[in-house]
Amino acid sequence: MKVLVIGTTGYIGSAVARKLRERGHEVVALTREAAAGSAYEVRIGDLTRPETLAAAIGDDIDAVINAATSSGDQAADEAATAALIDALAGRVLVQTSGIWVLGQTGREPVDESAPTNPLPIVSYRPLIEQQVLAAADRGVRSVVIRPGIVYGRDGGIPALLLNLARKHGVGRYFGSPATRWPMVHVDDLADLYALAVESAPAGTLLHGVDEPAVSVAALAAATDLAAGGIGRAELWLRPDAAATLGEPFADALALDQAVSGERARVLLGWHPADRYAVRDLHN
Repeated sequence: MKVLVIGTTGYIGSAVARKLRERGHEVVALTREAAAGSAYEVRIGDLTRPETLAAAIGDDIDAVINAATSSGDQAADEAATAALIDALAGRVLVQTSGIWVLGQTGREPVDESAPTNPLPIVSYRPLIEQQVLAAADRGVRSVVIRPGIVYGRDGGIPALLLNLARKHGVGRYFGSPATRWPMVHVDDLADLYALAVESAPAGTLLHGVDEPAVSVAALAAATDLAAGGIGRAELWLRPDAAATLGEPFADALALDQAVSGERARVLLGWHPADRYAVRDLHN
């Protein structure tokens, strides 16, 4: 397939582009302006200028993966999504969302049927999700993926924990000792995107989660080890974390969640590698 990837320079998008190429697909990168030295064919377009998207997609693109971060502007994101849908009749659209739309989940892992209760930082993402999923009625094979907390290749939010451990001389975590994060390695997540492009049914919502609920205190202790410590972890109190990171982000990091990724395994045959975030982070 010929796949236009939006966000090829980002953490998730770059991994997705690599994986697509490994699986024999042709990757095209959407960029705001021409740039020399790209590993992929480049087409000019901008999510903040929806009128540019149809030309970038053209007649030859089989699928679009939007792995770009949200703009934070609901009207702009809705307009961009509408433009992608309008241009993709009979083709594929995979949209990135995230598990923070679920809010606090309780102790047992929840699946894709759970109601959304988004935090302010992702307040309108459920509306974008529904916009994409509804495109199935217009002949678009539309898919929404909600990644868990992504780690690996020295990136993602866990890299923030490592930087905190290095800066403060001790691992730091958010929320409480009971806080848990659903985790996924970026390479396993990229596999899921590729599978979704290849075979997910229209109107599919998937959780990109390998480990449903990992102790954030244990992750912080692992980063302390990685930073040369002895595996200590301390709670970063909300006022201090919010002052440094901003309240919306600090509150999201303090969110206790347990989320199942079983549907992707059953529906698409997704098989994440034998990885464990706590083990991988301190190695």
